[in-house]
Amino acid sequence: MKELKLKYGCNPNQNPARLSMPDGSDLPFEVLNGTPGYINFLDALNSWQLVKELKSALGLPAAASFKHVSPAGAAVGVELSDVMKKKLFVEHIENINDSALACAYARARGADRMSSFGDFIALSDKCDILTAMVIKPEVSDGVIAPDYDPEALELLKTKKGGKYCIIKIDPDYTAPESETKEVFGVAFTQKRNDAVLDETTLTNIVTVNKELPDHAKRDLIVAMITLKYTQSNSVCYAVDGQAIGVGAGQQSRIHCTRLAGDKADNWLMREHEKVLSLPFKEGIGRPDRDNCIDCYISDHAEDVLSEGEWQRFFTEKPEALTAEEKREFLKTRAGIALASDAFFPFSDNITRAARSGVKYIVQAGGSKRDQDVIDEADRLGITMVTNGIRLFHH
Repeated sequence: MKELKLKYGCNPNQNPARLSMPDGSDLPFEVLNGTPGYINFLDALNSWQLVKELKSALGLPAAASFKHVSPAGAAVGVELSDVMKKKLFVEHIENINDSALACAYARARGADRMSSFGDFIALSDKCDILTAMVIKPEVSDGVIAPDYDPEALELLKTKKGGKYCIIKIDPDYTAPESETKEVFGVAFTQKRNDAVLDETTLTNIVTVNKELPDHAKRDLIVAMITLKYTQSNSVCYAVDGQAIGVGAGQQSRIHCTRLAGDKADNWLMREHEKVLSLPFKEGIGRPDRDNCIDCYISDHAEDVLSEGEWQRFFTEKPEALTAEEKREFLKTRAGIALASDAFFPFSDNITRAARSGVKYIVQAGGSKRDQDVIDEADRLGITMVTNGIRLFHH
């Protein structure tokens, strides 16, 4: 297929809209089900690159959950503990650890469930039945993968009343070295960002603490590759082979760090016993449950705990989490990795990151205040790498 006509572009008034290859060749994918839109394809093609690079860098199946051309979550296939299964709402799926791909998507979707609502999914490997079972109950627009097991494909086709978007991409397709896009009638051409992000980019440790274990290298690579396909400015916190907080599209670096850090704190707090034991009513929908947990952990708990509200969601009124309980619980969580898509201009980013348990950082370096940033990392016992690689994405 050389051209695919779309219903419209970014918005309904932007017609006509289509996809085609500049050289007139066939498109490197086929639509197996549904009618993906313009933004769906932006998410699909960006997220596919992300999971393909994660798989190449780490040798593990990878998954991503995309919304509006940035990842809400991304992960590689690390096994799930019983607590993690409950936290990610997949405890009902028997033998989920038999599929590393299913574990990867459960982690990617669970990183920021509020932002992943209505996501577009990317899978690095053939979609198996366990992965399809993880996807089935979630509110999602579509999925892109190199192939699908027959039973997985049939299950996915039942989503959204049979209209769920399913794309099969050629795993051997490689984009040209040069890429072009138009803005206001002006063509912008540049070399495609083909920077390879792997362990070789983590050798220049500039702090007193030189400790960088294998699990930290894995998490830093996950964070870097996630940022490569995140709208800038961006910062990503990661642990256990998955992103746990992505701060995307902020003009200020510290706002990226705070936003991503708050999301990481929310993710970590979801392991607190009070959260895991929230007494939800039978039959409550996943979106309501996600919102309740988000509010309960945040500074807006009264939105779901006030009189007349808690009765809508819970069988009994939960005891609130206190600020002290949150602080003490987060102190028990450490070993978090953090990547930034450009240098840190001020040391306040390091101070904020440490409050979320960050012990490993990779950034480009090159700021006039690099020494201030390094000094703060040294004060906090953080291992920091500067690799000279900027990862702006627009």
